[in-house]
Amino acid sequence: MSFLVKNYNRRKISFKYGKGSFLYSVNGKKYLDFVQGIAVNSLGHSNPYLVKAINKQSKKLWHVSNAFIISEAEKLAKRLTQKTFADYVLFQNSGAEATEAAIKIARRYFYSIGQEKKNRILCIKNSFHGRTLATIFASGSRKMTEGFGPKVDGFDHFEFGDHKGLKKAINSKTAAIMIETVLGEGGIKVIPDWCLKELRKICNKKKILLILDEVQCGIGRSGKFFAFENSKIKPDIVPIAKGIGGGFPIGAVLMTKKVASGMVPGSHGSTFGGNPLAMSVGNAVLDQIFKKNFLKNIKKISLYFHNELNKIKNDYPNIIKDVRGVGLLIGLQLFHDQTKFIKNLENNQLLTIRAAENVIRVLPPLTVKKKEIDLAIKIIRKVCKEYKK
Repeated sequence: MSFLVKNYNRRKISFKYGKGSFLYSVNGKKYLDFVQGIAVNSLGHSNPYLVKAINKQSKKLWHVSNAFIISEAEKLAKRLTQKTFADYVLFQNSGAEATEAAIKIARRYFYSIGQEKKNRILCIKNSFHGRTLATIFASGSRKMTEGFGPKVDGFDHFEFGDHKGLKKAINSKTAAIMIETVLGEGGIKVIPDWCLKELRKICNKKKILLILDEVQCGIGRSGKFFAFENSKIKPDIVPIAKGIGGGFPIGAVLMTKKVASGMVPGSHGSTFGGNPLAMSVGNAVLDQIFKKNFLKNIKKISLYFHNELNKIKNDYPNIIKDVRGVGLLIGLQLFHDQTKFIKNLENNQLLTIRAAENVIRVLPPLTVKKKEIDLAIKIIRKVCKEYKK
């Protein structure tokens, strides 16, 4: 009997340890893990460099308080700003906290310049920005908000790809547009570069802020440090999490100097955000991601993976409808319910996870090897062949 609350529909499998791209179950089976904690373990399981960094820091200092200067946080913030659009960083513990803080930062900015009535955030309907009360209503999903009323106000929505609806939804109270650069839970739908450029123009014209949620698609997963970088635009606010900690809980909000001006002492806080242990891990992750050719290799190996998946799609056109995504954030959209397909992949010792629109998310670590991708391709092809029968 489990004494855990039943809010998860857990698979009947438990793991003893992991190494790189693989997980080893308590009953001795070896699985190719292309879930990786849902794009969290960016450098794979038990990465030796991260283990070393945690061990080293754990012997010095775990937690103090943001009432004091935390040198590890100062270092990580400096490195993030040096490599990105941002001027300032606010550390949190998770993606939900980061997106919640992003909403607060946007509203606080307009409040600080005497426009407190500009406080509404415009989002894509059925997107995903976290599980706090504010972020579930930001997502505009009936499924996520059911039973959690009353409604948290302050959010408006438009349908994915409905550009007329987007423009129509902007009004005098709109403070920001917040979207995922790549919709993860929503079905691995990529916002095209031309669309991001147009969003930036709209925000400039309307004098509102652009928030790009890169919690799942950021930190190298696209082949760029941020997925929006291919569009050559600069957002105002970017919440991150998942990959920056390589498996350790870290969230953060990156922002420009302009919007950071509203965040004065006492305006926001976090007990654990920016703690020395987490920050040492974040710095170790950046050590690896900023290595020469690391991101180039993601682009190279992901292009190979996408090409091989499209070959399977062409061979089984009645099973796979579409191969979606960018870099190592991949979605396989099926014609039929993905539940059986995911189970069959698991039976063949490949772990994947679902998304909306009948999509299977495929999320290898950024350190994945070609031979591991080849193994995944072999398993997916085998399941397609069996599924066809």
